[in-house]
Amino acid sequence: MPTYVFKGRNRFNEIVAGERVAPDRAALESALRREQVILTAAKEKGKGLDFQIGKREKVKTKELAIFTRQFSVMLDAGLPLVQCLDILGQQQDNPYFAKVISRTREDVEAGSTLADAMSRHPKVFEQLFVNMVEAGETGGILDIILQRLSTFLEKIVKLKSDVKSALVYPIAVIAISLVVISVIMIFVIPSFKSIFETLVGPGESLPWLTEFVVDVSSFMASFWWLIAIVLGLGFYGLRTYYKTPKGRKVLDGISLKIPIIGEILRKIAISRFSRTLGTLLSSGVPILESLDITARTSGNVVVEEAILNVRSAIEQGETFLEPLKAAKLFPPMVCQMIGIGEQTGALDAMLSKIADFYEQEVDAAIANLLAMLEPAMIMFLGVTIGTIVIAMYLPLFSLIAKLASSGKK
Repeated sequence: MPTYVFKGRNRFNEIVAGERVAPDRAALESALRREQVILTAAKEKGKGLDFQIGKREKVKTKELAIFTRQFSVMLDAGLPLVQCLDILGQQQDNPYFAKVISRTREDVEAGSTLADAMSRHPKVFEQLFVNMVEAGETGGILDIILQRLSTFLEKIVKLKSDVKSALVYPIAVIAISLVVISVIMIFVIPSFKSIFETLVGPGESLPWLTEFVVDVSSFMASFWWLIAIVLGLGFYGLRTYYKTPKGRKVLDGISLKIPIIGEILRKIAISRFSRTLGTLLSSGVPILESLDITARTSGNVVVEEAILNVRSAIEQGETFLEPLKAAKLFPPMVCQMIGIGEQTGALDAMLSKIADFYEQEVDAAIANLLAMLEPAMIMFLGVTIGTIVIAMYLPLFSLIAKLASSGKK
């Protein structure tokens, strides 16, 4: 059997590399997937790299949602599977995605199932996607499963879009404010400093507030490069720390405890958990496998661990309700609704209702956050700019007072 040199990423998004003996690339990929490693590149010793994911090659969730919706419509209309893939590949604007679809079509023509063919491109078709397609193929309802998948992806796209559009305004205002304040401190204040030096007589000093603003301005003008380096190193260090298992767990836990923002992130996590798990269960994916996939697509290590604890408890024969309560991450209402859904056999429908509710809660929470941010930003700008203006005028007031007193004498 050939020896493969491979690269992949584990569940913590860490790079895993090594050598492995396997009959073919598909067997290698299956073996690594059982070890929770997603294969991104592989080659036989002495041969070139297989088709793999490039750093700048990606498929947006919106593109995948459109592809899935069109795929389901074509299958529902009675077109053969291979022909659907051929048409979708030809009309795809993203060259990389078109290449992935073409390779998937070739694998299906060669005898692979659609799920197996898609699983060879894990950066495009995640495990959730592949498992649902496999369930659809097994049950003979691939078109219905793809409709559910497209609806799921469209809701994910909408949620991301709502969050991003809501954050554009405050981020833009804060960025512009920092630029304006930096320009004033670095370029405008130094010109006032030279004026003050000519106005202040020997043995006299500037007001303390003016001295403070001038000193800060001098530091920023002299050491702007040091400030930039410190900020850059801080960002890089934080990003590197987040890539470690411990760092990701610590920072994800902190993010959920931040006032207001943490509550929004918690609601987003609950919405994503409910939508993902409900979609998988309604598509016929086994509950333990559904929980495993939902955990790995949660986007937060703390949430992932809570879901995996629920999975372990269910595997040992417990119900959903107790491990959910023990996680202390899900509100009592969510726990009770899931418990009722489990008892009545309508867990997927109950999860869908929870997801709908929390998506509305996220929209309302973001609207409230923006309503609070606007006056806070105005107050910050007013206090900062006002302090700088007052500091610059204080010496002038002192000089006018001296002139007035000398004129009276």
